[in-house]
Amino acid sequence: MAKYLIGAIGLVLIIGGGWYAWKSMRGDSMRLTPSSNVQEPQMRTYATSTFSVTYPADYTVNDSYMNDRVNPKKPIAGVKFTIPGSMASGTNLSADSGISVEWLPRAKNCTGDIYLADNVRSVTTTMGSTTYSVATTTGAGAGNFYEEMVYAISGSKPCTAVRYLIHSTNIGNYEPGTVREFDRNALITAFDAIRNSLRLTAGTARTTTTP
Repeated sequence: MAKYLIGAIGLVLIIGGGWYAWKSMRGDSMRLTPSSNVQEPQMRTYATSTFSVTYPADYTVNDSYMNDRVNPKKPIAGVKFTIPGSMASGTNLSADSGISVEWLPRAKNCTGDIYLADNVRSVTTTMGSTTYSVATTTGAGAGNFYEEMVYAISGSKPCTAVRYLIHSTNIGNYEPGTVREFDRNALITAFDAIRNSLRLTAGTARTTTTP
């Protein structure tokens, strides 16, 4: 009888110890849930007397940018925000891709097609509280692909537009596994965020860091 009693007590102790260990491990796993280390990119604001726009701090700013592809004799003034090299590294995206804000002070009708050399038709669309005249074009040559999307702000004076320039190379020209195809959707999303931050303003030209 004593033998059976001792065995029963031992079984209870084993079960109880196992339950305690499971509870302790469960509690530790709940407490040790890793926190997110993802950091939001630092943003900067670029502003002129007519507009302000926010962009990631690792983009390169060229405020001497002139677009001469439409008419070399009458280049379009603007400021370009070129993607960081890390976005293009290891992919078929070219490092000269970027987004620009451009303006045509003498434009009678502020439409997207006047910012493109190709004979294209603009489409009017409203996004949020802004109405745009949108025009797009694509081109290819020597294994390179070019895509441009222009969002002219309808009724703006001077006529102000945002241009997306996506330059990529033919992924098929590379040895398999050496280069990966760039994430077009992610790039468009990044450019959209910059465009959505554009505000027509009045003030002094300046570049500041957003807190």
